[in-house]
Amino acid sequence: MTRIDAHHHVWDLSARPHAWLDPEPMAPVRRTFTLDDLAGPAAAAGVSRTVLVQVLPDLGETREFLALAAASELVAGVVGWIDLTAPGAADTLAGLPHGLVAVRHGVQSEPDPGWLTRADVRRGLAAVAAAGLAYDLLTLPHQLPAAIDTVAAMPELTFVLDHLSKPPIASGELEPWRSRVLDLARHPNVFCKLSGMVTEADWASWQVAGLRPYAEIVLEAFGPERVMFGSDWPVCLLAAGYERVAETAGELCAGLSDSERADVFAGTARRAYRLD
Repeated sequence: MTRIDAHHHVWDLSARPHAWLDPEPMAPVRRTFTLDDLAGPAAAAGVSRTVLVQVLPDLGETREFLALAAASELVAGVVGWIDLTAPGAADTLAGLPHGLVAVRHGVQSEPDPGWLTRADVRRGLAAVAAAGLAYDLLTLPHQLPAAIDTVAAMPELTFVLDHLSKPPIASGELEPWRSRVLDLARHPNVFCKLSGMVTEADWASWQVAGLRPYAEIVLEAFGPERVMFGSDWPVCLLAAGYERVAETAGELCAGLSDSERADVFAGTARRAYRLD
């Protein structure tokens, strides 16, 4: 079965600072990671295409990622960053090279839980929709009400929820994350990535059984046709290697039919991101 990894990163610490890597727990991934580093593990896991996702709120990084994608047979598309609040957001998007499939902003770091409902943000999201692109939602559970309001107000825009909105897997709590995700999933213009779970669990002692309730909730709520696999490499290395993350996703989807697994591991990403 052809596999698409719908969510991974690269970063070059010599190109620009990555302050988010400064805390001591991040030391294991505090180095440069390239597409060459990814190629071997991805191939071993049966992954033949990927989606490269922005790391920093930096247009220069997005341009570099698009250049990487243009030169790579592995990367099928880029989720980049632009300043959604800028009046010229539409012009910025029009000026970017081919290969951009979506835009993302680190809403999880915004102190305002209603950031997505701001008028200037909505104007930028409208520009993303007009450009025929998707928008990746990088949110925490307390920010989901604003996300729900936004996707309801913008049915013309495809949204992709990253990392299940980072539920508290380490503590085993389900509410209020579960109720909010179910509300979000009622909107047909929202997809969800089965990604980022191992780093929301206890890095040293996580088990597949601890991830399963969260995976089952999104698979039932969105349906396999709106769920896609993402490794979140190299962030995942804090808790598990690439192959282990891919194997875990396979275990979590073992109860699905062949066609449903084909959606999670390839078809959904192709549809949501309009991949070639």
